Formats: sequence, C-alpha cells, structure tokens
Amino acid sequence: MSFFIVSGLSGSGKTIALQALEDTGFYCIDNLPAVLLSHFAGLLSDLRNSAIMNVAIGLDVRNRAFLADLPNSLSELRTRGIQYRIIFLEAEESILVKRFKETRRKHPMLDHQTPLVEAIRAEKELLGPLSFDASLRIDTTHTSPHELRSQVRNFAHGEETAGVTLLFESFGYKHGTPLDADFVFDVRCLPNPYWQSDLRQYTGLDEPVERFLTQYPEVQEMYDGIRGFLEKWLPRFEREDRTYLTIAIGCTGGQHRSVYLVRRLAVYFSDNGIKTQVRHRELK
Repeated sequence: MSFFIVSGLSGSGKTIALQALEDTGFYCIDNLPAVLLSHFAGLLSDLRNSAIMNVAIGLDVRNRAFLADLPNSLSELRTRGIQYRIIFLEAEESILVKRFKETRRKHPMLDHQTPLVEAIRAEKELLGPLSFDASLRIDTTHTSPHELRSQVRNFAHGEETAGVTLLFESFGYKHGTPLDADFVFDVRCLPNPYWQSDLRQYTGLDEPVERFLTQYPEVQEMYDGIRGFLEKWLPRFEREDRTYLTIAIGCTGGQHRSVYLVRRLAVYFSDNGIKTQVRHRELK
C-alpha cells in the first residue's frame, strides 16, 4: 500500500495535490483528524481483498486541535508496518498573502486579533515537524497548477519502483532560491552567455549556448564536481530510505548556465540507471 500524507501551508496548493493523486487512483481523505490515522490504516489492513491500495490523507493546520497527537499516530503507523510518505507544500510568504487577498479566502488561523502575515508564520511553525519529515517538499511560489499536478503524479509514480528519484531543477537567483531543494549549487561563477549578444536569445538547451560553455574548462570542472558529489553520497541517501532528492542549480536568470548543467546531469544519471526528472523553473 502507498500511504501518503499531504500537508503544507494554506494557499500552497494542497487541494490540487490531493486531486492529482485522486486522478491517479488514490483514495483521498482531506482533513482527517490526526488521532484517527492509525485507526484508519488498521481498517484498511483488516479488509480482505481490499480494492483500496493507494491512500492519501490531507492533514494541515485545520487539524490543529489534534496535531499534538500526530507523533504518536505516525509512530503507530510505523508499528503497523505502514511506510508512509509526507508531501509538504509551501510558498514564499508574500505569494501566500497575495493568493489570500486575490481569492478573499479566510486563513484558518486568522481572527480579529491576528493579522494575515502572523497567521501564516504561526501556521508554518505549527507544521514544522511535518515539513522536516517530508519525503517531498514542493515550493509552489513559481509553480503553475499544471506543473504541481505533474510533480505530484511523478512522485507517486516513482514510489512504485525501487530506488531514489533525482529531480534536477534549474532556477535564477534573481527570482529567489527554491524552498524545496535538498541541495543547491550556485553556478554564477561560470562564464555567462547572456553577455554575448548573439547568444542572449537562446537557452541552455540550445546548441549555440552549449558550444559556448563547453569551451571553458571551469564549466567541465563544475559539472564533474556536482556529478562526483552526487555519485558519492547518493548510496547513503538510498540506505536511509530516501526516495526523492531535489537538486537545484542556479545562475543569475535561470536561462543558460543552470539549464545547460541540469540537462547534462539528468542525461548522465538517467543513462546510468537512476530515475531522473527535470524542471527548468524560469523557462516557460
């Protein structure tokens, strides 16, 4: 059985994530009290020839009356032999504020004495343990609903096979660092094709930019360094039962250097039998 817990900050896209899992065949329950997690899992285990093989539970701050029971509930799941995975969604504070103002929804922790920003910060603190224990964290600051559905479906699909999945993500520092990255590599020290007027229109996926970057030894050194780091430590993460790692590579605008290196690294690890996914955050 695949048993997912979907959590995260209000306004970050949890409903979309649950819908994506439901579309792939998961039995989804939103806002189940945390104290009932183990009981519900027990019911599923006791069912003979149950058609319910994949389950996703939405659990967030609306559940705060029961959050104190969460550590015990998760421990009981492990005792039952249920290997749960947590998907945690988040976004930058300013984006969450904007989303609530645009939709005119009420934040679940908002009251007449608590401003919206303080409600968001209090929620983040309450859900901190779930965030730290997450198998997959998704930063939806720059993510469209379509991209979010795709990431969740890819993660669910990756759970069906053994081994770790590597998500290589390019980004631009001028648009902010991804919140969901497990490792972040800064490649702004490399020669920048942007300053070549004839290359500015291209991206790191295009042959002219590739030809420009491959002429510099330091670009190869950076590639070798990141590749070597991942090859050394990947087996350790697999032994710790990690199933998903996000490797973020950033340059100034997220158009050239980071895109080029993400493509090369993804091809290399894919060719060596590692499940890989690619996301170019700034390429729309």
